[in-house]
Amino acid sequence: MTITDPSAFGSQPSGEDDPSVRLPLVEGAGENFSSVTDAVASIAELPVERTNRAWIICFAISVSLLGMLGLLILHLITTGVGVWGNNNPAYWGWPIVNFVFWVGIGHAGTLISAILFLTRQNWRTGVNRAAEAMTIFAVVCAGTFPGIHIGRVWVAYWLFPLPNQMAMWPNFRSPLLWDVFAVSTYATVSLLFWYMGMVPDLATFRDRAVNNTRRIAYGIFSLGWTGSSRHWHVYERAYLLLAALATPLVLSVHSVVSFDFAVSQLPGWHTTIFPPYFVAGAIFSGFAMVLTLMIPARQFFGLKHIITMRHIDVMCRILMATGLMVGYAYSIEFFVAWYGGVQYESFAFVNRAFGNYWWAYWIMVSCNVLIPQVFWSKKLRGNLWVVMIVSITTNIGMWFERFVIAVTSLTRDFVPSSWGYFSPTWVDITMFIGSFGLFFTLFLLFLRFLPVVAIAEVKTVLPQAHAHGEDHAESHSAGGSAAAPASRHDA
Repeated sequence: MTITDPSAFGSQPSGEDDPSVRLPLVEGAGENFSSVTDAVASIAELPVERTNRAWIICFAISVSLLGMLGLLILHLITTGVGVWGNNNPAYWGWPIVNFVFWVGIGHAGTLISAILFLTRQNWRTGVNRAAEAMTIFAVVCAGTFPGIHIGRVWVAYWLFPLPNQMAMWPNFRSPLLWDVFAVSTYATVSLLFWYMGMVPDLATFRDRAVNNTRRIAYGIFSLGWTGSSRHWHVYERAYLLLAALATPLVLSVHSVVSFDFAVSQLPGWHTTIFPPYFVAGAIFSGFAMVLTLMIPARQFFGLKHIITMRHIDVMCRILMATGLMVGYAYSIEFFVAWYGGVQYESFAFVNRAFGNYWWAYWIMVSCNVLIPQVFWSKKLRGNLWVVMIVSITTNIGMWFERFVIAVTSLTRDFVPSSWGYFSPTWVDITMFIGSFGLFFTLFLLFLRFLPVVAIAEVKTVLPQAHAHGEDHAESHSAGGSAAAPASRHDA
């Protein structure tokens, strides 16, 4: 495994000043099928004693935070939800904010894998596998909070329509129940999609394994893959069907999450803009997290030639575009409140900007709307330090967006006599930090033991995958695509 020079983490050559020149998807004149396989497989094949020191440090921190989360959940169950800052009228506090935040993080993975696959966007091949894994782990973090938010976690099964002696059934008109079905469906399809895409690569790991434990483990999960034409045919058909199933979920899941708020009568929540607004915000935060994860991964695991500056440049542009969409939604909220002529709605949005939580609102606007606009500059899109800072501030801003939506409306409703103020406790803060421990522990294990890049898919964008590979070598070096990529079994 190649560990790159950390001093190279700054400004990267954006390629060429000529905007008509497109950077390649896989860099390096000598790159071929074997070199791509070696670069990705070498990460998992590295002996334990030679594991990257940066990975060990990050893993130790993540596991510590995960242990803290487990202890805090135990404390919550044995003591009660009073350990949170939730109060009257803010019955929804940080747990629901964290739930919506983590569900949003998981959206970019399915979008990159499903929608961009169906639209034949070849640049997805370098980052789709890690984005899919990020989706699974973010949904795990998201599902943790509703499970413990109900108070009596030992009767969480009451959320499902199971026959019981009390003849009690869930209220199917409640958007909270819609969440159960939407998020569980999304998690199931995303998990199948992620696993299906890894089968050929797991077979590669199986064939390269030098120890019996690895060979047996990868052999079980590769499902007897041999790479025959029949296997590839069935695989591609199944992958296409799963992509078609996952595509509507990208739009539907966060729309359903937004209904938690939009179907209520509370000022600031009762608006029809929430579904598209939440979906745009989810894609926005998801792409920011992909950048946050993949920039260090490409640096410390020697994947700069596979996860190239072209991938980062495209994701920065998407981040800038979705930031503009979110900013447009913020302004439309104020316009609708004014145009509707309802004094409660008008007050709710003015209170967000200038009331008790004004600081949270302006952090949200600064991080989500203003800061991402630096990506209009090609030079700044090519500076990895700038990209990292913007991606981190974006997720900070998106968390504050969910906080502003949930808390400001609850603490300032119709009657001033019922107004209140929400303040988080130390349990709220440390549980949120602990959820990052869960997320990063799972992601770091994925980086270490599974194919972080879709080997079979990356090979399809190499010149050798074309019918006349040598003839296309020159166009590949400039990122051109004179012919469509061959089928995976040709790779």
